[in-house]
Amino acid sequence: MTEKIDRRRFIQQGTAIVTGSIVAGTLDPAPAEATPPKKVDISVVQGTDYFKSTKEAVKLLGGIKRFVPPKAKVALLANPQRNNPGAFTSPRVLAAVIEMCRKAGATEVNCISWLPLENWQSTGLKSAVDEQGAKLKITDLKNEELFTPQAVAKGKQLKEARIIKSLFDHDVLINVPVCKDHAGNKFTGTLKNMMGLNSPKNNRSFHKKDWATNPDSIRFLDQCIADLNLVLKPVLNVVDATEFIITNGPFGPGKLHKPDRVIAGVDRVAIDAYCCTLWGLKAKDIHTITMAHQLGLGEIDLKKVTIREANA
Repeated sequence: MTEKIDRRRFIQQGTAIVTGSIVAGTLDPAPAEATPPKKVDISVVQGTDYFKSTKEAVKLLGGIKRFVPPKAKVALLANPQRNNPGAFTSPRVLAAVIEMCRKAGATEVNCISWLPLENWQSTGLKSAVDEQGAKLKITDLKNEELFTPQAVAKGKQLKEARIIKSLFDHDVLINVPVCKDHAGNKFTGTLKNMMGLNSPKNNRSFHKKDWATNPDSIRFLDQCIADLNLVLKPVLNVVDATEFIITNGPFGPGKLHKPDRVIAGVDRVAIDAYCCTLWGLKAKDIHTITMAHQLGLGEIDLKKVTIREANA
């Protein structure tokens, strides 16, 4: 007898009901035309055509159909935090993800957020959403009734999250962050981007008054972020590492670094560990990453991860 999986459970388990499922960081064989020569945990594509790079990065993992079932409702989490260069997800990266989801047969592709429309417009992300035929669904950040409580049973600091209710109207969650500097923990990527689904009021509880200067307060913030990731499990992460700030994050303006890379994969810990290397950081020095690894959310040792790099 086949057990029915509702959408809430589907998103929390992070399993894809497509040609295969994602279990412990491994991939089932993809269709012949999309089969990579060997198992790939992280794909990295470099090039100045960010739209093309994004599509190639997902192809190297086996193709978008591995993650998006036909007729699925897809939620995308991009980062429109500020319109300063290098502080938001590239519209070209987001556009490519939307196009791939639609071609995979998704019935809906929605970018969900509690950040205001102005942020989406000023960053160019709203135009990308419109041009690709997706929709933008913004939750009123002042209305706590639009966020649903989620117990964080294994959380070390965070015991309850409050997640955007509209997320649970979808079958698949895809995380589309930008990696960049952060004032407190020095790095933000796939793991920290999950705060974009959590109630701003709840997020404020992560930040003690000296969260950017006190090591203990920074560790508290990092642990809350790691804990939050226990209840939010995207089936795929597509990271914009094309151009990003390496100072004065997360809002900028700051010093720009331009690796021209798009990174894709399932393991958030491994992806963030890799992204650290793009500007000389070490994953072991970023508490969010080490804490997430300790919670069993992914592999921090890149020597144990298969990375395939290509040029677009």
